[in-house]
Order: sequence, then structure tokens, then C-alpha cells
Amino acid sequence: AVRGEFIGLLDHDDLLTADALETVQKLLIENSDVDYVYSDEDKVNEEGHFFGHFSKPRFSPERLRGQNYCCHFSVIRTSLAQQLGGFREGFDGSQDYDLFLRITEQARAIAHIPKVLYHWRSIKGSASLDAEAKPYALIAAQKAVQEHLDRVGIPGTVETTPEFYLKTIRTLTQRPRVSIIIP
Repeated sequence: AVRGEFIGLLDHDDLLTADALETVQKLLIENSDVDYVYSDEDKVNEEGHFFGHFSKPRFSPERLRGQNYCCHFSVIRTSLAQQLGGFREGFDGSQDYDLFLRITEQARAIAHIPKVLYHWRSIKGSASLDAEAKPYALIAAQKAVQEHLDRVGIPGTVETTPEFYLKTIRTLTQRPRVSIIIP
């Protein structure tokens, strides 16, 4: 149903800063090859108090395999999202994570805006407040990362950690050499 050149992903009850769209638009005008943009975020509670500033790192495929750190506010080139099939069934609760993994595999360029443009609403029943609120999301995330590993040819399996992150257990395809240097 999207008709614009880009899709912006955020939750229905969350907040964007007043300059969020303008900031992203400026970056996209100055960098025509960018297919995916994400920004820093924080949380806002029911009383309107902001907390939990998350200064996200530059794009890291390895970190993305363990945590959907890009999350929101994310902006994706529509044509690439459509080419990759958009959201897929079977990833409820982690449908955006699955899409981000597929998008970042194919994106010409990925940009991080090191500025809070998104306020994630932290309310009872929300994963922003309690990672255990949606256990099905972690199962879907594990599936998304496993499929990502299979697509990009990284032999291994994905496990969940007690802290609700994902851990890739790589399968060694050869015996690595180890050197110890003692100064």
C-alpha cells in the first residue's frame, strides 16, 4: 500500500521529535545511495518523562545478529523493501527485525543518525518496559537471525541468552591457527 519512496517504521503509540522527518529527509537528499536509516532513541513513560537514552553504534552486522539495536526510528527505501517481500508471516513480534536483517544484507548504504529522533513509549505490557512481556517475539527473532545466517552463508546456530539477547554459535569449518605472543 506504500506509495512513497521511503517507509518510516515506528510503533503506533510512540513519539517522533519535531525535527525527525526533516533530519532524515536532509540525510537522504545528501546521500542518494542510502537505502536504510536508523536513529538513536530513548523511552518515555506514562507521565511523559524521558529516560533510557540509547546512543546506537554505527552499523554492525555482528551486533545486529545479537540484538535488534536499530529498531526505531528506521526508514527504508520502499523499492528495496518490496523487492525483498516486505514483512513476512511467521515473524510476529520480530517482523521488523526480520526485515532489517534482509534489508541490511542488500542495502547499498546504511546510515545512522546519532541523535534521538524517536521516543519509545514504556507502558505496562510493552517490551520496552519488560523484555519478557512478549516471549513469542524472542522466538521469532531467533528464527529471523537463523535464516539470516543461512542466507549469508555463516554456518552456525542461534541461541537465546538469559538477558534476552541472541547468541550465534558458529560452526568451525576448519581448525584455526592460534598464536600466543608473550612480550
